[in-house]
Amino acid sequence: MYRSHVLVCGGTGCTSSGSQKIRERLEAEIKRNGLEEEVGVVKTGCFGLCALGPIMIVYPEGSFYAMVKEEDIPEIVSEHLLKGRVVTRLLYDETVKNEEILPLQETKFYKKQHRVALRNCGVINPENIEEYIGTRGYEALGTVLTGMKPEEVIQVILDSGLRGRGGAGFPTGLKWKFAAANEADQKYVCCNADEGDPGAFMDRSVLEGDPHVVLEAMAIAGYAIGASQGYIYVRAEYPIAVERLNIAISQAREYGLLGKNIFDTGFDFDIDIRLGAGAFVCGEETALMTSIEGNRGEPRPRPPFPALKGLFQKPTILNNVETLANIPQIILNGAEWFSSMGTEKSKGTKVFALGGKVNNTGLVEIPMGTTLREIVEEIGGGIPNGKKFKAAQTGGPSGGCIPAEHFDVPIDYDNLIAIGSMMGSGGLIVMDEDNCMVDIAKFFLEFTVDESCGKCTPCRVGTRRMLEILEKITNGQGTMDDLDKLEELAAHLKSNSLCALGQTAPNPVLSTMRYFRDEYVAHIVDKKCPAGVCKALLSYKIDADKCKGCTLCARTCPNDAISGAVKEPHVINQDKCVKCGACMEKCRFGAIYKE
Repeated sequence: MYRSHVLVCGGTGCTSSGSQKIRERLEAEIKRNGLEEEVGVVKTGCFGLCALGPIMIVYPEGSFYAMVKEEDIPEIVSEHLLKGRVVTRLLYDETVKNEEILPLQETKFYKKQHRVALRNCGVINPENIEEYIGTRGYEALGTVLTGMKPEEVIQVILDSGLRGRGGAGFPTGLKWKFAAANEADQKYVCCNADEGDPGAFMDRSVLEGDPHVVLEAMAIAGYAIGASQGYIYVRAEYPIAVERLNIAISQAREYGLLGKNIFDTGFDFDIDIRLGAGAFVCGEETALMTSIEGNRGEPRPRPPFPALKGLFQKPTILNNVETLANIPQIILNGAEWFSSMGTEKSKGTKVFALGGKVNNTGLVEIPMGTTLREIVEEIGGGIPNGKKFKAAQTGGPSGGCIPAEHFDVPIDYDNLIAIGSMMGSGGLIVMDEDNCMVDIAKFFLEFTVDESCGKCTPCRVGTRRMLEILEKITNGQGTMDDLDKLEELAAHLKSNSLCALGQTAPNPVLSTMRYFRDEYVAHIVDKKCPAGVCKALLSYKIDADKCKGCTLCARTCPNDAISGAVKEPHVINQDKCVKCGACMEKCRFGAIYKE
């Protein structure tokens, strides 16, 4: 029995910044100090506050060490673990107030969060099934198999109000009900862990921090609809998640929680993994199933829907990782418990990958109905460098931009759709006054053009034509007629594309045109980019009153575009300037500006 446990983040973010070496050094120092019988080291999943990695938490005190370096370990071991003196200067600064050490839950980042899907992430060792069982893991599966009928399970999910966390928010219980009603000799449960949205890492973090919750939920779903086989479709670019899933599946089989005759009830269910090659279109359910079947990942026309003819033309349900992570807790705590959180039409919590121009980047799980302002200013710690909030992009390439005028909108499915965005999987990218909204729209459309499977003409050709118009505008060659063409093309894509990738591709363009039309007009009429982002519309100039003639800018310029004598104001030759910005970055007197 250990007197202290040291939890070290083993998620992708902290691993990339060296947490594995930190853990190895920690174990070595603990051994060197003769503490191996008293202090246990636990490799966990993501704690959520990714901006502060590598992260290490010491219990029972709950001391939160942030941005830990390998050279800090000897001091932490000798002072804190051996002598009981917390190394205050290495703690996350928000946990230290007037020499008092606050619990992590009292910090701005965690105070308003409510963890359901992420409840075990950063708490247990994801590679140890017994730690998952110790948090009531697989208890929900046992409850379902030994005491509930399949239709009762489906009714609980229906009553909970749980909606799909991966896209449009279709009611989960309804999807299960449709599949259960269709008779077949074989049915399937699929988990969408493809997660292709730029800036999204919610599903990855659940798989890395709590893989067994997905396995348990899939087995419950299998019992509910009468399926005996499950598939997890996960992107190959998630090596840590794939490794931990494989470990979890092996352990669950060894413990009799997957395979034949689970809990001696006669119920058989097993799970296999299929790796995706990073195609964004495979996040669409029919394209994902086509890929699992061994074919090129392309969507199929619907109807028939997967609940009738899905994987291998058999009844199939597909839920994403976050949706499934809620299932065991709903079974254990009841439908009313889950539906008591959130809003009238959007129950429960939602996980967001908070990134962009915000101080606290990372994973956030908040009750539905929390306002965008609360997420950005309170949980996210506000915008860096005193800049103003300009917009937040939700839903990835399928979503839209929420402007400052909707900063106080409660985040739920219906509210986001009403203002021209969508929930999507949960990426939330914050932008400040230095972001060009035309450039943002172009970025997401470039992504969609690259990721279109090309099967249907509206998406294959329409997205490219829209991108060409945006490039024309950002190059200073646009006309006001181009805005009408963009709207016409957007309407055509929405009504004629085969799958949701094409149908939602215009959303970033339409939402930026709706709320930031003045920026489009400035690019077209004034030939200016108000945010100073679009290179073709920029010019770098030197303020003669501020220039000291130090020559640093001229020496830095890669194209010899700056001239001037020593201690005399310099001048930039606009014909030779390549607009790289190196001169402005190097100037120590603030004499160079762009307009």
